Amino acid sequence: MSSENPMISVAVNHPHGLHARPCLAIVNIVRKHQAEVTVNNGRQMVNAASILELMTLGAAPGQTLVLSAKGPEAQEVLTGLARLFASNFGLF
Repeated sequence: MSSENPMISVAVNHPHGLHARPCLAIVNIVRKHQAEVTVNNGRQMVNAASILELMTLGAAPGQTLVLSAKGPEAQEVLTGLARLFASNFGLF
């Protein structure tokens, strides 16, 4: 993992995939940090600060996404997003 542009892989474990509420939770974390975050599902890459772009991924339960960030708070935002996915967006 590069310190300049760190990346993480996360699994979508929410039973409904990335629908509006999980996407909003992602956007809220991203917008609190000075970093640009992208999400890649293997077919397309989108801006994690846009709820509409995140929803176009159509990320289903069990799918793995790659999150990458750049900027002064890149590592911090990815840590927060990893926790969000690990907590299943607060579902469990």
